[in-house]
Order: sequence, then C-alpha cells, then structure tokens
Amino acid sequence: MAMNKHSLRDIKREATADALAEAAYELTMERGLDGFTVEDIVQRAGYARRTFANYFSCKEEAVAKSAAVFKHKEEAEQLIANLPDSATPLDLLSHLLRMKLVTIFLIKMRDLMRLSKRYPTIEPYLLSVLHQHQLIFQELLSQMFGSDYPARYLQQLAGAVYGAALPLLDGSVQLPHSAEDEKTETVEEHAADSMTLEHYWDDLFEHLRNGFSVHRT
Repeated sequence: MAMNKHSLRDIKREATADALAEAAYELTMERGLDGFTVEDIVQRAGYARRTFANYFSCKEEAVAKSAAVFKHKEEAEQLIANLPDSATPLDLLSHLLRMKLVTIFLIKMRDLMRLSKRYPTIEPYLLSVLHQHQLIFQELLSQMFGSDYPARYLQQLAGAVYGAALPLLDGSVQLPHSAEDEKTETVEEHAADSMTLEHYWDDLFEHLRNGFSVHRT
C-alpha cells in the first residue's frame, strides 16, 4: 500500500518546519538551551522571525520537534509499497524500526531527553513528540491492517512498541552512539553503527511473537 501523497503546499510547509527545528536542535547541542534565541534559529535556517511563529510557540517546542524530522522517508514509503500480502502488523513494525530514520529519531530523542534534565521546560514537548509517534504507528497499522485485525490488538501492539522504546531514551539501554557524546560524527554516522539496537529489536519482536514468559536465571 502506497503512502498518501502530500500536496506541494504541504511539502513546502513541512520543509520549513523541519529546517527551523533542525536549526534549533543544532544550536541546542552547540550552546545549550540558554545559549541562543529565536532570532538565532531563524538566521541559521534562513527565514524571517515571523515565520517561526507560524510553526512553533517557543524554541523548546522547535527543539523537541527536531526529533520528528525524518530525512529518509522514501525508504519507509518503499517498504510499505512493497510489503507482501502475507505480511503481518509485526512484520511491518519490525522492518520499520530497523530503518535509518527510526535510528536517527531514537538518537536525537535520547540526546534531548538527557538535555531535558538540565532544561525541564523541554520535557513536555518531548513527551508530545513521543505520543505523536505512537499515534502515527497506530494509525498506520489501522490503515493497513484494520480490516483483518481487531482495533484493540493494533492499539495494544503500537503501545507495546512505544513502551519498548522508552528504555532506549532514558538511558536504561545504551544506544551505539550519542550525538552529544561524539561531536565529531554526524547523526547519520551514528545510525550506521546499529548492531546493539538491532539485537534489541530482535529480542523485542521475539517476545512479541512468542510471549514474555522467561525462565529465571
């Protein structure tokens, strides 16, 4: 099933929001949240100050939204378009979560969650982004499998995957790299080294398919 195509106007609006959010993220990682202003954001992104107000209420919201900037959407669209008829909701989620765009999202979210301990004003916006992505997974599952699976099952599955991602963000489970730890590498380079994350997803989907009962050690 192909994903819905956006209009040119929607694409331009999305690109503007993404550029502003990325600029806010970069400035936060470079200077800390208190080290820049909205004016710095718009100058770096190449927009007027009034443009920022059309998309974000404050710089904290823009910083948080940077985690939702996906640079590899075509990869996900191709996966969905080529999904075989026999695929299950678990198959779809398993493939999506192994894509570069999801790895980049998790790395950014972890960096921002760590920053939120120093700047608590970011946290509500980060939680909003997380919830937004849970709903995106849930809506995608409903669109693709709603006629074959109960709605409650799809909702619970999306919630289970959402919950499983939280230990990756709060530091309970270590990701391969952090943009905050290794300033000399790009986020894309972090995403390339995802063996630990790959094993984490393998473990999760084995439990989702076979149950969470395990023998005590």
